[in-house]
Amino acid sequence: MRRRLTIRSAPFAVAALLAAVAAPSTAGSAPAPGARASAGSPPAAVAPLTVYAAASLTNVLDELGAEYRRATGRPVRFSYAATSVLAKQLEAGARVDVFFSADREWMDWLQQRRLIEAATRADVVGNRLVLVAPADSRVQLAIAPGFAIGRALGDGRLATADPDTVPAGRYARAALTKLGVWAQVESRLVRAENVRAALAFVGRGEVPLGIVYATDAKIDPKVRIVGTFPPDSHPPVTYPAAVVAGAQPGAADFLRFLRGAGAQAVFARHGFLPTTVR
Repeated sequence: MRRRLTIRSAPFAVAALLAAVAAPSTAGSAPAPGARASAGSPPAAVAPLTVYAAASLTNVLDELGAEYRRATGRPVRFSYAATSVLAKQLEAGARVDVFFSADREWMDWLQQRRLIEAATRADVVGNRLVLVAPADSRVQLAIAPGFAIGRALGDGRLATADPDTVPAGRYARAALTKLGVWAQVESRLVRAENVRAALAFVGRGEVPLGIVYATDAKIDPKVRIVGTFPPDSHPPVTYPAAVVAGAQPGAADFLRFLRGAGAQAVFARHGFLPTTVR
């Protein structure tokens, strides 16, 4: 499930952007099927970069893609979905320049298959895992070992991204297992195709509780955060990015931009964490 939210972007200092980004190449390739432009049609002489990115990055990357084009003249097209789905598309031959994962496991999977340029791989940002409820819900839960999540669900179910394949679901299963409550919910899951789909189930009131990233909860006024999972209850929520094997020249420039101070400030405003925070 993909949806686009329009947000107002804060302008960067031009000097900071130009320091973070090298001049883009004009070499071109066709965009991946299903990718969409973040800032209109590209100039005829400049081929857009195509970026596959986890669904939880939708809002922040739409903003950063527009800023990157303003700073460099090069447009960026994003295709958002579950990291697992995008990785499989890449393996099947999709033409992509940059891959931006929601966990290290799928990036490892791509690296083992030599589908990314390993030397360009870098952790860009982090996140937190939270329990959410509809905004008008009165449920109160303190997340701790043995907490009564099953009782709080009542007759309802727990929405989370599919824990068998999707990073957000894997983090959720790890946390619930570490806290000793996985058995309470394992048979009561709504296994969403990605974390934004899980968020939508909660926002529509179709389930009483869901597990998503803190940044997802921040963008949806129809949900509220019940609690944040302890960082040591699951692997660090980490977003690595890398240039894809066979990418257009200039793809590494976009990665440098994402890791630069200006872009990192935008990530922070959207609720993402520096990779040093655990």
